[in-house]
Amino acid sequence: MSFITIIITLFALLLLGYFVGRKKSIQLSAISNKPLHSLPQYYGYLIAFWSSVPALLALLLWNTFEYSVITSMVVSQLPESFQQLSNSDLGLFINEIITLSETKEVATDSFKMAAVESYLNLTKFSVQMKSAAVLILAIVGMFTALSFIKPQMRARILVERLIRWAMIGCASIAIFTTIGIVFSVIFESIQFFKSVNIMDFLFGTHWSPQEAIREDQVGASGSFGALPLFVGTLLISLIALTIAVPLGLMSAIYLSEYSSAGFRSFAKPVLEMLAGIPTVVYGFFAALTVAPFIRDLGESFNLSLSSESALAAGIVMGVMIIPFVSSLSDDVICAVPQSMRDGSYAMGATKSETIRQVIIPAALPGIVSAVLLAASRAIGETMIVVMAAGLAANLSFNPLEAVTTVTVQMVTLLTGDQEFDSPKTLAAFALGLGLFLTTLLLNVISLHIVRKYREQYE
Repeated sequence: MSFITIIITLFALLLLGYFVGRKKSIQLSAISNKPLHSLPQYYGYLIAFWSSVPALLALLLWNTFEYSVITSMVVSQLPESFQQLSNSDLGLFINEIITLSETKEVATDSFKMAAVESYLNLTKFSVQMKSAAVLILAIVGMFTALSFIKPQMRARILVERLIRWAMIGCASIAIFTTIGIVFSVIFESIQFFKSVNIMDFLFGTHWSPQEAIREDQVGASGSFGALPLFVGTLLISLIALTIAVPLGLMSAIYLSEYSSAGFRSFAKPVLEMLAGIPTVVYGFFAALTVAPFIRDLGESFNLSLSSESALAAGIVMGVMIIPFVSSLSDDVICAVPQSMRDGSYAMGATKSETIRQVIIPAALPGIVSAVLLAASRAIGETMIVVMAAGLAANLSFNPLEAVTTVTVQMVTLLTGDQEFDSPKTLAAFALGLGLFLTTLLLNVISLHIVRKYREQYE
């Protein structure tokens, strides 16, 4: 049975367990003349849980370790000369065996043919055992749970407890995933800083991660000064926020306080459509329209400008993140209680005074959160920068010059087949750590602002 077939079978057993458990609880209540502690569907939920969830967890664990166990068993059957290969060479050999088994091609060497046959037999045996084990576990779980059903069983409390633990598990997965990402970036960054001085990385003004493979190689300086990358990231992000924050906030105020219901129902979805446009489309628009316009405009003032500039990327990126500021700010402003508006009007304030002195201060924590989300989106953007701002790591605050960002260089460093044992590749993790600390600092600042004004206006 394939994975999809097993999932469909488990879903069918889940439905069967629900109806069987519900029906049995009603029958037991009628036979014993005792009222059920909970509604009949809660007994069905319990049976459905025990007939599907343990089997599903077993299926996921089996699939997680299936590949490594099969490949290790295949390797153990190879000659000793192959077992002594390096991990990379052994991985290439295993990939070749898997490719031959999938394409049904005939191997040229006898030991490869034996390895392919062994891999196919082990895979077939694993699928059969997996299907049998999962189905047996599901059926045993169903009948075991059915044997415990009684009218006085507190099924609702048990179901709510299971739901609570499921929610805790989901939250824990998110937390542990975040912790894993952070520690993986930190560990790789430590390996990078063992070969590159951290002060040279943070305050160096020359970025050229092309390392020399041999002594006479030309054009490989191996400089890892990341200051131009962070300056370029902040420059483009500031330009984008300079455009997005005023336009987004003003549009949110207009839609929530001045516009009619009909215009709002039309304008807000149209404005939010900007967030659904792929970033590569924005990149094409910046490269083919905005950047040439800025260059031609500069030539009209006798300025020599390149086709790639931080200004072009910042303008288009600002247009892209307007919906983040506008939509979230509009929702926050609409959430301000109407009683605060009525109280302001009762004191004789005008509509504009009420917006400036009552609504905006009350909604400020949410507005700051919207701006922070837009800033994070701008800092992490890659495609627009590649197509409109270029790849040149220039330490410049001039928006008319070509610059690059941290995310662009991370993509460049990790493009293609890379070995994670050289400073050039490990530099991507160091850049990721720096970007993570930068966004963390922005979060801390925004939380400070939110708490300050929330205490003032609550």
